[in-house]
Amino acid sequence: ARVAIPDERYDWLCEHYKPKSKVPTYLEVTDIAGLVRGAAQGKGLGNAFLANIRAVDGIFHVVRVFPDSDVTHVDGEVDPVRDLETIVGELAAKDIEFVEKQLAAADHAVRMGIDKSKAAAAETYRKVLTVLQEGREVRIQEWTNSEIEHLNELQLLTAKPVIYLLNMSEKDFRRKKNKHLRAIMEWVKARGADQVIPFCASLEQNLMAMEPEAAAAYCAENEVQSMMSRIITTGYHELHLIHFMTAGSDEVRCWTIRDGCKAPDAAGCIHSDMKNGFICAEVMAFDDLKRPRVRSCRPRSRAAPPGGAALPHGLRATSSWSSSGRREP
Repeated sequence: ARVAIPDERYDWLCEHYKPKSKVPTYLEVTDIAGLVRGAAQGKGLGNAFLANIRAVDGIFHVVRVFPDSDVTHVDGEVDPVRDLETIVGELAAKDIEFVEKQLAAADHAVRMGIDKSKAAAAETYRKVLTVLQEGREVRIQEWTNSEIEHLNELQLLTAKPVIYLLNMSEKDFRRKKNKHLRAIMEWVKARGADQVIPFCASLEQNLMAMEPEAAAAYCAENEVQSMMSRIITTGYHELHLIHFMTAGSDEVRCWTIRDGCKAPDAAGCIHSDMKNGFICAEVMAFDDLKRPRVRSCRPRSRAAPPGGAALPHGLRATSSWSSSGRREP
């Protein structure tokens, strides 16, 4: 699925400028079937599923916490902590298998004099193996900058950011209670306190099938709210992504950049010439833009110098960035 990132600023710009073209920023989500015990050894379609996980940048880990006799569980009964342990164990087992091969290749290259620079990588691989064999996950550990460079080459499954989505029954979601929640939160906290978001998949499905007015009325009547916006935006920010906007009567567009991206690099998302010829970017607070008599950023602007500040989230590039020759970032 390709889902637009909710952003009230983008919605306001579209309403204000009424452009011919509207281009929000997106998060791509791939649905991957659940893993069974032994997937790392190829049971079921484990190898195919694990390869699919390796291809993504982050993981939404959906955990079932509701009983339902019509929805069978592969292990018989619902036990979320057991299921979490199974998935984490399979990901770690696949990482161990992969790192062992990389370590053997690196050691061979050093020993045979083929590539002495692999010695530092081999030391990082040994540290990774120790972490995994002790039941810890790579993303939660502290690493030096040089170790991170070696880790980035591996694209390990346990190095990817994880958000746990607790799929509850609508009854439990309404009352914000479930007998498994305490055990799940303790398990997550003990492993490094990843993001946890309770939600109800059946409720979300029903709300999506309704007209917006009917969905809002249902939520008000039953004192519930959709969690989709929170899930999408949390996933987006866990990948360290932000965006800035360009706006006018022809187009309102969001441009996705990495958090901490320098202003010239952000300009380069629009066109390489804008990066190469970058002088400065005039920016203004979004709340100032919304004021009826404030349409120029010059009186209260701040300049982003060529090599210095990044474009802050919540500030907007002014129209001094030409809209001609735009390309996808």
